[in-house]
Amino acid sequence: MTAQFTSSPYLIAALILLGSGLLIAFAGLVALFRAQISSFTARILLGLLLLACGMLSGTVAMGIQGYQALTKEEIAAYISVSPIAPQRMAAIVRYPDGRVANFILAGDEIYIDAHIIKWQPIANFFGLHTTYELDRIGGRYRDLTQERNAERTIHSLRVEKPVDLFGLRQRHTFLALLLDAKYGSATFVPVIQAAELELTVSTTGLLIRELNASTKKP
Repeated sequence: MTAQFTSSPYLIAALILLGSGLLIAFAGLVALFRAQISSFTARILLGLLLLACGMLSGTVAMGIQGYQALTKEEIAAYISVSPIAPQRMAAIVRYPDGRVANFILAGDEIYIDAHIIKWQPIANFFGLHTTYELDRIGGRYRDLTQERNAERTIHSLRVEKPVDLFGLRQRHTFLALLLDAKYGSATFVPVIQAAELELTVSTTGLLIRELNASTKKP
């Protein structure tokens, strides 16, 4: 687990709730052995409630691992692209946190998509706001026939995690109580020559801009 995950307030809350739930449930069992039925019932119900809340908090902690909070337009990555052969390009992705990834892509254009999750107001109250996660990078052909039949290159940009909130929201409608909306966003630009690109993300989706000499990153 990453340091960010282990220090997540949702993980800490999950551990506290689970621990409290187990202790109260154990106290309920002790009350049962003493034939204190009303005390047993109250403690078991409270223990189960705390355990359920703890599991929900833990699920959220694991699910948002790798997602970045989004309150305005933010820089998701810088990308250096350069053609290395006809319809083939090299791409270097530099993340704001210092990570670097290299890819070889086939096509005329570079394509990137992301998952964006918007939470309901009740979740906002607990500090959960719109978040995003880059999902895939690939090459894209302008010609439709080539797009269907030529070599395809697609690579994952995701952080692997035990719980996929985006996938869960797609499969289970009851999560609409917490997740207001979930959608994918994609953007692509042609690669004709070597260029420095800036990938930004906002609540409306992804955008790629080419950096000129006055705006290039330091």
